[in-house]
Amino acid sequence: MHKNNNWHKETAMIHEGYDSKEHQGSLAVPLYQTATYVFDSAEQGEKRFAGEEAGNIYSRLGNPTVSVLEERIARMEEGQAGLAFASGMAAVSAVLVHVTKANDHIVCSRGIYGCTFGFLKILEEKYAITHDLISMGTEEEIEKAVKPETTCIYVETPINPTMELVDLQAVVNVAKRHNLKVIVDNTFCSPYIQTPLTFGVDFVLHSATKYLNGHGDVIAGLLVGNDKEEMAKLRGTVQKDFGGVISPFDAWLLLRGIKTLPVRMDRHAANAKILFDYLKNHSRIEEVFYPFDDQHPQYEIAKKQMKTGGGLISFTIKGGKEEAQKLMNHLSLVKLAVSLGDAETLIQHPATMTHSAVPKEEREKMGVMDSLLRLSVGLEHMDDIIADLEQAFQFI
Repeated sequence: MHKNNNWHKETAMIHEGYDSKEHQGSLAVPLYQTATYVFDSAEQGEKRFAGEEAGNIYSRLGNPTVSVLEERIARMEEGQAGLAFASGMAAVSAVLVHVTKANDHIVCSRGIYGCTFGFLKILEEKYAITHDLISMGTEEEIEKAVKPETTCIYVETPINPTMELVDLQAVVNVAKRHNLKVIVDNTFCSPYIQTPLTFGVDFVLHSATKYLNGHGDVIAGLLVGNDKEEMAKLRGTVQKDFGGVISPFDAWLLLRGIKTLPVRMDRHAANAKILFDYLKNHSRIEEVFYPFDDQHPQYEIAKKQMKTGGGLISFTIKGGKEEAQKLMNHLSLVKLAVSLGDAETLIQHPATMTHSAVPKEEREKMGVMDSLLRLSVGLEHMDDIIADLEQAFQFI
């Protein structure tokens, strides 16, 4: 496997974990579309199951295509090991099950993905694993939320969909004082823009469906850890026995998408900045939320943690749900769809879509109001995106 610690990240995204000499000279990573593997002998099978000999057994336990992906994402996030899952939620649930037991407590950033919130409710109802959602605005606030039974701190930054930021160094400082694990959902940034492990975080995860794939045709999740032994334990217990593993074909598609991540993210970010400048003074907009807005109250945190402002913008329109739906219904080029990170520009209404599972009172505490829309800025020409938005604004 190719490893070169001197490579820049853009180079590692194309080459890390793969040596064509080991695969009959194939330039592209081969797709090993197989469920199981043939042993040379019964004795070899015994040794592999006993862990005495390296090698493939069954694709739920390991697959050559998937292994390249796991090595590549580990390098991209500057971690020790990676694991690939069938969805982002499979990665979320696996790591939270790994770091908790019955009656434990989790401190969470107050804005989290709706299905993550749903999983936390399952943990609470079935295993009395409680959680508190806090703004994490200061180190003191985080400290105050820690209880004797707290085992981990779970963070999204930027927060979905309000674009609030969490100071990762402040979180890590508190975690170290209490021997807590820190988990960061880095989906909104991708490892090209932000690498939480470099701040001392323990685990970073992605819905790889989004920017890492970038083409809207894969459901997948990735997890990277800073401790190789702990990641091996997670692989051999929670991942193996829960079984939420990625298919070889989806891993192959992800590897193809990751090769172009840097150029795509640069374009997403450049387009988002242009769109932000258009929206911030629009007569039908109340407020725009974008991490690299120099008036953003957490702009200094954004500059410290993020390479660019990313490709996501949220904004509130003058009005409520009715006006938001009118705007969405009159768009043509901009597609009405949940998800993000695709080549196409996508818009959605979090209150009735991605965060609809969150009770209204809790949702509004997060800042997810009926007037809030989230826009994933695509790769189209900005003049065309703005023209489509402008004609739709005329209907509200």
